[in-house]
Amino acid sequence: MKHVLFGGDGFVGRHLAPKLLADGEEVIVADITRSDLPNYRDAAFIKCDVTNPASIEAVGIAADDMVYNLSAKMLSPIQVRAKRHDFFWPVNYHGTENIINAMAAVDAMRLVHYTTDMIYGHTHVCPQTEDHPAAPLGEYGLSKYKTEELAADWRERGMQISLFRPRLIIGPGRLGILSKLFKLIDWHLPVPMIGSGKNPYQFISVFDCAEAARLAWKADVPNEAYNLGSDNPPPVRELLGDLIHHAGSRSLLIPTPGFAVKRTLDLLDWLNMPIMDPEQYLIADEMCVLDCSKAKRQLGWEPAYRDEDMLNAAYSEYRAGLDQPHTESSAHVPAE
Repeated sequence: MKHVLFGGDGFVGRHLAPKLLADGEEVIVADITRSDLPNYRDAAFIKCDVTNPASIEAVGIAADDMVYNLSAKMLSPIQVRAKRHDFFWPVNYHGTENIINAMAAVDAMRLVHYTTDMIYGHTHVCPQTEDHPAAPLGEYGLSKYKTEELAADWRERGMQISLFRPRLIIGPGRLGILSKLFKLIDWHLPVPMIGSGKNPYQFISVFDCAEAARLAWKADVPNEAYNLGSDNPPPVRELLGDLIHHAGSRSLLIPTPGFAVKRTLDLLDWLNMPIMDPEQYLIADEMCVLDCSKAKRQLGWEPAYRDEDMLNAAYSEYRAGLDQPHTESSAHVPAE
């Protein structure tokens, strides 16, 4: 049996691969890019473009292989409205479809697949359990939600597919939209919040995501969806206040009227001058907290990292990148 990681050179994959290798497993990383990770001392690499069915076929999936789909286009860099569909769907939906079709052709029946909490859209119930209504607010969330419908269809045909819906994943190697926040703090400028900042903001560590994928394999790939988020996320005001203190910055937190800010961002988006993606700002002042008790109960998973520590560590990495310009930045990490 092999563990085949599509998108395995990217953010979650580069932390999942060493976990599987430590378990004594054979690991194949199938990705469009290859970095200089130490994983490749023991893991094999096969160049693969998931938008190309022939490229996936060349990976050589076998019937008893364990497959992980970690390949995806994310919300960073921000896309203008007209380009979003063509940016997200080829990898997020059609790439997933191609992987599943290649698995079906050789009777490979076990898949761990990452989607996103953004399939939920606006918050109707807090905390959000896995049966929360799904109503994505944009092309990214919709492309991921459609892969869940695809998974449901293949489950009826006998596949075992575990789905993970993480909150914003952070960790070494990817800053994304956080770099804009860090610049404001570095320059001691005011930091505007959408709304009062009393609502919590929840992250999930890339290390915790990798462990969840490993535990799904260990649990024989349950046909279930699982939320992934931190425990006890603090209010935005407290989270950012701690970060400003950690950075030694004089920045001030500025509450804003959420409705007015969202309409302003809507206008900028309509003018093709987006500052944030609508899927980010439309829920920024809502009580978006994932209930992760199902993963804890069924997989034995526990998040090991606090939001405050994750954000402070991301800022420290950002500063180190400025001080050492040749350090690998998030721009070099494949999107997934």
